[in-house]
Amino acid sequence: MSTTNQEDLSKNLTEFGENKLPQETSRIQLISIIGQIEGHMLMGNQNKTTKYEHILPQLAAIEQDERIEGVIVLLNTVGGDVESGLAIAEGLASLSKPVVTVVLGGGHSIGVPIAVSGDYTFIANTATMTIHPVRLTGMVIGVPATMEYIERMQDRVVDFVVRHSKIKEKQFRELMMTVGELSQDIGSVVVGPKAVEYGLIDEVGGVGAAMKKVDELIGEDKK
Repeated sequence: MSTTNQEDLSKNLTEFGENKLPQETSRIQLISIIGQIEGHMLMGNQNKTTKYEHILPQLAAIEQDERIEGVIVLLNTVGGDVESGLAIAEGLASLSKPVVTVVLGGGHSIGVPIAVSGDYTFIANTATMTIHPVRLTGMVIGVPATMEYIERMQDRVVDFVVRHSKIKEKQFRELMMTVGELSQDIGSVVVGPKAVEYGLIDEVGGVGAAMKKVDELIGEDKK
């Protein structure tokens, strides 16, 4: 391999967490959502982050690339910026190509909408999803306006999850507002099979199951 190619691969791995974008030899594009979802403010170098400004152009490129027929999204995220996470979720849900998501470690907080954004969704048997109310960090300038903003943002999250999964709104809000399960906080931690039972996720499974499913959905699209 030439020095130039090695440098290109190294740069892509550092910037995007991928070997090549897009993967020229594959008709299935892999996207990783890992660590904390970074928003408009840069996080420290010690944090593993997923940058929304990297993911959104990938989605546009995938939509335009005729060689890519399906997408698999691998999640192990603690959550992060709400608007950026919702933007990623909306982008995935709007793709015309089959999208399969897999929660491998965690799909916490704003990772929940991303986890349910696929045409079919999986969660590993030991993976978890934390569901809790939207929080606002940083300076609070006007309390009434801020509270209204938080409520509207929370409604957006709830609406997206309910529209893209089988869970009922009442049950999702109950999980969100549960008291006593999280230390010094409200919300719920849902483990693999329980996420399927609630209707948040379609099936317990991992990467292999996701590969089979996206192939199946690609075949249905071609028919």
